[in-house]
Amino acid sequence: MIAPAFVGLAVLYLWPFLSTFFKSFMNVPVFGPGEFTGLDNYASLLADGDFWLALRNSAVYTALVLLGIPIAVVVAALIEQVAKGRTLYRILFFLPVVTLPVAVGMVWRFILNGDYGILNYLLSLVGIPGEYWVADDRFTIYAFAVVGIWMGLGVNLIILGAGLQSIPLDLYEASSLDGAGRVRQFFAITLPMLSPSIFFVTVLTTISALQMFDLVFVMLGSVNNTAIDGSKTIVYLFYEAAFVQFKQGYGAAIAIVLLLLIMIATIIQFRLQKRWVTYD
Repeated sequence: MIAPAFVGLAVLYLWPFLSTFFKSFMNVPVFGPGEFTGLDNYASLLADGDFWLALRNSAVYTALVLLGIPIAVVVAALIEQVAKGRTLYRILFFLPVVTLPVAVGMVWRFILNGDYGILNYLLSLVGIPGEYWVADDRFTIYAFAVVGIWMGLGVNLIILGAGLQSIPLDLYEASSLDGAGRVRQFFAITLPMLSPSIFFVTVLTTISALQMFDLVFVMLGSVNNTAIDGSKTIVYLFYEAAFVQFKQGYGAAIAIVLLLLIMIATIIQFRLQKRWVTYD
């Protein structure tokens, strides 16, 4: 009964993983068989300054995007307090999720353009000089993070909203009788009872952030953008190595390292969840 699902997983997931794993120990040309090189790809990766820069950029982006979770918790709690139009608010926040990432990146690239972007125009109205948000590597990661938070808010609101609706109303009624206000209820009841949903959203957000590529590719635009060298993420570095420079073995090594990083981050999160997640 599970054979069809197993075959699908083996063909679409297991075999690509094994192929990538073995290629990471080889020098694979564009045509012809590869040559086994041992740990040379990993040694070159650890000595590559671009790798450490991409790792730092991915870590900074992930940390910034995780800041969107408290925002989602507050917004979800506020939406639950709305008597009418609750569904409309959820639909509006969810629209970026069903929009193509390429379209989102192109729109935000226009908004953040340093010469004619809407953001710089609005800043000029209050006397604040604009910046080249997607053409200066001092700001690109923060620009990506803003868009990432905006894109992920809809999914987070759906998950957190479901968690809020599962909290028994008796707890709020009992706390009201004891004199607890809205703020006290939020920190003493809502957050502890919502912690499983927050943990789930945190894991999904971390994995998605470490895999981020489309925003970098679209918002940076052409290869002539001077911010590309300082704005690469791990996945962008993989794309550049495997599909631009045709270093398949080196690209495979980057993919395996990314897999290990995601596994380590997920394991740490599952270990730490015992200290702050409440399941009863």
